Parts: sequence; C-alpha cells; structure tokens
Amino acid sequence: MKLIVGLGNPGAQYARNRHNIGFMALDRIAQDHGFSGWKSRFQGQTAEGRLGGDKAVLLKPQTFMNLSGQSVGDAMRYLKLSPADVIVLHDELDLAPGKLRLKQGGGHAGHNGLRSIIQHIGDGFARVRLGIGHPGHKDAVAGYVLHDFAKADEDWLDDLLRGVADGADALAAGDGARFQNAVAQRVAPARNAGRPQAAVAKPHHRAAPQPAADPAADPVADPATGDTRSPLQRLADRFR
Repeated sequence: MKLIVGLGNPGAQYARNRHNIGFMALDRIAQDHGFSGWKSRFQGQTAEGRLGGDKAVLLKPQTFMNLSGQSVGDAMRYLKLSPADVIVLHDELDLAPGKLRLKQGGGHAGHNGLRSIIQHIGDGFARVRLGIGHPGHKDAVAGYVLHDFAKADEDWLDDLLRGVADGADALAAGDGARFQNAVAQRVAPARNAGRPQAAVAKPHHRAAPQPAADPAADPVADPATGDTRSPLQRLADRFR
C-alpha cells in the first residue's frame, strides 16, 4: 500500500492557489483512476482505490500547510506504513512552470509543508516536485504562492496534472522513470507523434548544360592528308 499525499490549504478561497497544486494533482488521480469519494480521516480528506493493482490511499491534509505533518503522521501510523511508503506531491518554486522532478528523501528547502512532515515522520519519504516558477524576489514569494494560477497557466497546468494521473500506476510501483516519461508525454509530446510523415520531394539534379562545340577549338586531322586544320580553316586558306 502507498500513502500519496498532496499538499495545500483547505477552503474554497485557496482551491486555485499555486500552493495547492498538490491537492489539484490528487483530485486528478482520484478522478482518472476511479477512487472512492473523499471522506474525513486523519485530520484530512482521504480517498481509496488501486494503482497498478495495489491499494493506495490519497490524503489531502486539512490542517493548513504549516501543520501538514500532523495529518500525514496520523495516517501513516494508522495504516502501519513506513516513510518509504509515503509519496508527497507539492509545489516547487525552483522549477519552471510545468516541470516536474521526483526525489527520494532530503531536506525541506524552506517549504513549510515539507518541514512539518519531516518533523513528524522523518525525511525518508518520496517527493514529487511540481514546478510553479518563482516570482523573482524572495519578498514576493508569500503573495505569489497564495495567489491563484493565471489564465495563461491553464494549458500547461492541465497537461501537468493529466500527466501525473497518467503515470500514477508507475509512481505507486516505484518506477520513477516510467512515471516521469508519462508526464513528459503530456507536457512535451513528440511533435510528430501520431502524424504521418509528409513525403519530402527530392530535388531533381539536372546535368549542367554542356557548351556548344566550337569547330575551331578542337581540330580533327584529315585521315587522308594528316591536315589538322578544321574544315573552316582549310576553306578560308583557299581564298587567301
């Protein structure tokens, strides 16, 4: 069994915030993989289903971001799981919008949700870092992450979330390469995928035109006399 956690803040006013991309990813997984309806457990919202044949529990902590670890710790202990069975999806300022990285273990890099989880269960869990970009200055970070995604973000955001859901079976199975490939197929599909190759006309190479023969330029000897003058030269010499 895997416990897959999405980070965010509860409440309709935060639903479309950049900080809530973890919640959004879990909603897409639950929808695309036919999980049960959400119910209140472990100081959060949970949904249950199967990914790749194995049971999985999705968890959206309702403790607000800074206390996410309380909910994750309660769920992990009740389900008798270890930190290695926990996967956390969260927003990542240091990745460009639409980019994704998968990481096992490590620090919190200033992310308060990760900080809280590490305090409660240690740092041995996996993280799916979902890029949202950086506002450019650290003083603008709080307002940036607690602001809704812009309309211009809708296309890449939808592709990223669909890609995460496409690869959820592989993510739960621990196949990071296959998971990231599934996301890449959505976010940056091959340009010619599914399209027949257009026939490319090959240029027709014509032989370079040969210059017209000059009768005086390349004289041929008369077989009877050995005279190498051209017919034109011989005719001209007769009237001299």
